[in-house]
Amino acid sequence: MNQGVTITADLHSHTDVSHGRDAPEAMLAAARAAGLAFFGISEHSVLPPPYVCRLYRRDMAKRMPGLLDRLERRRDSAEAPRLLMGMELDWTPDQPEYMREVAASRPFDYVIGSIHHLDGRLSIGNPAAWPCSESEADARFRRYYALMTDMVCSGLVHIASHPDFIKLNCHALFRRWITQPRNLACVRPALLAMKRRGVAMEVSSAGLRRPFAEAYPGPEIMALAADVGVEICFGSDAHAAAEVAGNFPELAAYARGFGHTRSVVFIRGDRHILPL
Repeated sequence: MNQGVTITADLHSHTDVSHGRDAPEAMLAAARAAGLAFFGISEHSVLPPPYVCRLYRRDMAKRMPGLLDRLERRRDSAEAPRLLMGMELDWTPDQPEYMREVAASRPFDYVIGSIHHLDGRLSIGNPAAWPCSESEADARFRRYYALMTDMVCSGLVHIASHPDFIKLNCHALFRRWITQPRNLACVRPALLAMKRRGVAMEVSSAGLRRPFAEAYPGPEIMALAADVGVEICFGSDAHAAAEVAGNFPELAAYARGFGHTRSVVFIRGDRHILPL
């Protein structure tokens, strides 16, 4: 592992089964080369109709069972890093039974909850949905964090991923919004729910690969999470082998700057503490 790296678990990654660029074997080899102790492959859940993601491969639903079968067989291997079988659950609040069935469909080590759509199936990641007016953005941001609170309280997820993913295509607009105390207060219920329900907040290096070069979440939410006492975990959200454990030295320093001295990893749903 590169000198100075103290993050030993990368719990968020994708393969060429969904919309990653490399095969699972290449992702695992990259995790081994990075010196990780734990590496999680956490493919997206298959979206229920009529939800769609233009990035997902058309044969994703067909290939997913084979991938999960391989992960189940491989994860008990003594070979380093320890492979974990996660899943990134796309939060679709109008179809709660579907989400429950998906989360219970396999003995996942952990389930990552992610909000990629707002009501009306507005895709947060679609650049065409942004920019928008300040008033519309305010409504979207508030709804995003209300959905996050509901997701955390559902009992379906172990990790809340990239907690300000909504800034992806509107970073300047979001920065103006989140720096206002009355707006940051909208985030607090979600973080309190994480603390109460034992859900970890993901600190992700994925944002460092974006033009805005800011980790998920940004500093205001990191400070609030530290104040609330939320546990954290780490992920790269890698979509290629070259991105596994990407920017982890910087991410470790970032987390330590807010007083974090440990992170968590989930194995068969049980929380384990790792020093940072």
